[in-house]
Amino acid sequence: ENREDMLSSRSDRLTEALQEANKLFSGVSRAREAALDAQFLVLASNLGREKATELHSEMTSFDSLAFAEDLLTFMGINRVEVEENDGDSEGFSGGYLPSNAWHKLGEETEKYFRRAPSFHYMLGSFKSEPPVPRQRIERQRKAPSGKEKRAMPAQLKKMEESHQEATEKEVERILGLLQTHFKNDPDTPISFFDLVIDPNSFARTVENIFHVSFIIRDGLARFKLDDDKLPIIEPLKDDEKRESDRGPGARNQVVMSLSHQDWK
Repeated sequence: ENREDMLSSRSDRLTEALQEANKLFSGVSRAREAALDAQFLVLASNLGREKATELHSEMTSFDSLAFAEDLLTFMGINRVEVEENDGDSEGFSGGYLPSNAWHKLGEETEKYFRRAPSFHYMLGSFKSEPPVPRQRIERQRKAPSGKEKRAMPAQLKKMEESHQEATEKEVERILGLLQTHFKNDPDTPISFFDLVIDPNSFARTVENIFHVSFIIRDGLARFKLDDDKLPIIEPLKDDEKRESDRGPGARNQVVMSLSHQDWK
C-alpha cells in the first residue's frame, strides 16, 4: 500500500519494516507464519532493488562507444579528413587506420605489462646444422587380398603335414633302433632311461619320451620292471600284439614327471 513512500530516497519506511519483521520472526511458531515472513522478504527484496536502481551516484559507467572513439583518436584517425575524402577512398584497401596505428598502440600498452626475461645461452649458441635428409624407403606392394586368402590355407595344411610326417619318421626310427637292439641281443633287457635320455639335451630327452609314448600307445612295445624296479622296454611280436589288444589292460598309458634336476 505504501510502495511509493518506501521507494522514496528520503524515506526510511523500508528499513523500519525490515526491523519490525526481524522482531516478529523471533516469535514465529507455525508454518503459515513462516510462509508469510518469506513472502514479505521477497517483496522487500524487490522494493530494495527498485530503490537501488533509482539512486544517482557520481560514478561514471563505462561507455564502450566513447572508449572506442578515444582509442581511434589516439591511433591517429582524423574524422574531418575521413569525411572529406570519403568519396575518393573507395579503392583504399588500408581502411581508416594509418599503417603504424597498431604499432603505436602496442608501444603505449607495453608499459603496463610485465615482460618475460629474454632467453640467452650460458655457453654460447648451438651450431645449427641442416637436417639430414631421410632416405625414402619403398614399401613392397601387397598382393591382392583374394590371393592371400587362397594361399594361407595351403601353407597351413602343408606345415601340419610336414610336422606330422616328421613325428611319424622319428617314431619309426626309434622303433627300428629298439627292434634292432632286441634282435641282436634278446637276452639283455633294454633300459627305458638309457633309450630316451640324451645326456646333452633336456629338451631332446623330453622329445624322445614323447615319441616313445606313440610306440606304447600303438601296442608296438611294452614296459616291464626289472629286479631293481627300474623300467625296461621291449618290442612286441605280431602274436603278442594281438594278445595285448584283447587283454583287459590293453594300451594303458601313464603320465611320468621328469624335472631338470632328475635329468641331471
